[in-house]
Amino acid sequence: MRTALVVGTGLIGTSAALALSQRGVVVHLADHDPEQARTAAALGAGTDETPEAPVDLAIIAAPPAHVAAVLADAMRRGVARGYLDVASVKGGPRRELEALGLDLSPYIGTHPMSGREKSGPLAATGDLFEGRPWVLTPTRDTDTEVLNLALELVSHCRAVPVVMDADAHDRAVALVSHMPHLVSSMVAARLEHADEAAVRLCGQGIRDVTRIAASDPGMWIDILSANPGPVADLLTDVSADLDETVRALRALQSSDEHKRREGSTGVEAVLRRGNAGQVRVPGKHGSAPRAYEVVAVLIDDQPGQLARIFADAGMAGVNIEDVRIEHATGQQAGLVQLMVEPKAAPVLTAALKERGWALRQ
Repeated sequence: MRTALVVGTGLIGTSAALALSQRGVVVHLADHDPEQARTAAALGAGTDETPEAPVDLAIIAAPPAHVAAVLADAMRRGVARGYLDVASVKGGPRRELEALGLDLSPYIGTHPMSGREKSGPLAATGDLFEGRPWVLTPTRDTDTEVLNLALELVSHCRAVPVVMDADAHDRAVALVSHMPHLVSSMVAARLEHADEAAVRLCGQGIRDVTRIAASDPGMWIDILSANPGPVADLLTDVSADLDETVRALRALQSSDEHKRREGSTGVEAVLRRGNAGQVRVPGKHGSAPRAYEVVAVLIDDQPGQLARIFADAGMAGVNIEDVRIEHATGQQAGLVQLMVEPKAAPVLTAALKERGWALRQ
């Protein structure tokens, strides 16, 4: 791939353009808002000039509701040898294109499983997709050359290609992305009119659960409108679980000991099912989840503190597998939780104590 056209310079489109530009591909940028394309170009994602000849690959980064129309226009104009989209829903756009009677051999649907709470070109980064799954949904009609171009794009973005059926993909993202986003929003909505005294008690748990609720509602309306059925089916199941859990909790309030035992059993059942599901979430680099030891360090909210901790861990020969920061409410301090291999925990603990860090159990 020597040339590419990115249509839609939001977070995903600009991030892909940055990754391609950094690897020597000449990238042309287009957007319904020319100012947004100019912003992406100023960030080094490419040029907002119209290509003089067909490019190797056109990447359509429009919202799901507009993907088919934008793709159809690009294909009719012959702007590229191959076409793909990066929308988070795959079955609907493909059926829309089929209904338009287009030759779909130069097209492949794709979906990079990566994103941020922020949107727009200013939120983009060239390493957004690194190590993340990038789903490809070829059909029997997909040209081999187009599949190879898509694989080259995934490679340039340092993502991991995953081949799936389009409808299977839509059911999967409903489970791991779309439904969780709505549940997160529902939990966050409980905070809107809560007493200030209660909100001040927010800790890392509520921050983890509500983090994705900060995303742009307009963008999510587009996404959910393109995949409503599978999401509604999953929320129906969640609703049934909620009803059972509410009944179990009410039973715990009963003066009848038998009902209290039933309530306890019901609550334990949902918690254990949660345990069983959580351990299936892939761990680092998509591998099977691993159990890490946590080394907790109290730090002041000052520049350079995290850099010092990581440097000290490096000097001790310890690799930090993951990290969490829990901020102390109303204080200029935080608790950094360093996740390491179990055998490395004593080494890191001793090294940090020697260097004067305040550790917590």
